[in-house]
Amino acid sequence: MTTVTILADNRVSGSRPKGIRAEWGFSAAVGDRLFDAGQSGIAAANARKLGVGPFETAVLSHGHYDHTKGLPAFVEELKDIYVHPDAFEAKYHGEESIGLPYTREWLETHAEITTHTDPIEVADGIVALGEIPREYPDSRTGERVDEGGQRVEDPVRDDQALAVESEDGISLVLGCCHAGLRNTIAHAEAVLEDPVRTVVGGTHLRSPDPETIEAIVEWLDGRIERIAPTHCTGHVAERALEDAFGEDYRRIGVGSQIEL
Repeated sequence: MTTVTILADNRVSGSRPKGIRAEWGFSAAVGDRLFDAGQSGIAAANARKLGVGPFETAVLSHGHYDHTKGLPAFVEELKDIYVHPDAFEAKYHGEESIGLPYTREWLETHAEITTHTDPIEVADGIVALGEIPREYPDSRTGERVDEGGQRVEDPVRDDQALAVESEDGISLVLGCCHAGLRNTIAHAEAVLEDPVRTVVGGTHLRSPDPETIEAIVEWLDGRIERIAPTHCTGHVAERALEDAFGEDYRRIGVGSQIEL
């Protein structure tokens, strides 16, 4: 069994332990692997208060600052980082840079960087899914710079998730799910040839219109067994998911632990 501990999220799950803090961003301990790092040192401070870590291996879900800017608080203990190569591209929202604020060269002074687009096992029974095919609409955000130096829409091809295997099926841990929740579930099932039972993490359902959210929730209903959304899910989608899943919906935040 693998324990997921939420280290950074938009909210805390409770008042204990004292001093845990929230921020806009995401980070989780998935077993002894670090998945994302939040946008400051808060994730590392929360990890110490929660008694998890240190971490020798990190996986980055994508290259946005709110999942990566907190890396310096972890790099002294890290030996390996897994990431899609496009995570190092410049990313913008208007004139604001929203990308990974550190170069590959700097990170390589602290850890070995493995860039991958294909699925790769990062621990026994834990697979980083790599680039996710997109049959359904995705949740792209911001702009990137193309080969000609022009700003173009960013499909966030670097978005990936962690798939945790168990006897009961697959559990997914999501960072932001820019690839789209339906696409991510379908890809995990195709790669590991098992059904997805549990989804934890950021679903990026805060942007779609209510009709799109309804269609996604209907697609999920009867397909997965439980869901614990965080970060970029949004209040409208959270209410819709809670209505659909009932007692199999879990409200979580910093400090929450889920057994997969």
